[in-house]
Amino acid sequence: MRQLLVFGERADAEEVAETLGEWFPQLGVPGVVRETLAGEDDAEDAQWLVVVEGLDRDALAKVDELVEQYEGWWEAG
Repeated sequence: MRQLLVFGERADAEEVAETLGEWFPQLGVPGVVRETLAGEDDAEDAQWLVVVEGLDRDALAKVDELVEQYEGWWEAG
């Protein structure tokens, strides 16, 4: 299953992606993608996504704690 980890700041998304690459080397370092919301006039309102796949339930619990530290959230993708 694919998870989208969502952050307001690019630096937070990049740090989380790097940490996940260290924790789960079999996944490699996940990519960071900018998501602009439809109809947004201000590019500053863009969200930053880290896309991860292939994590089991135990790994997702650990990821959830990390995401909360950076004031983000995740969604199934």
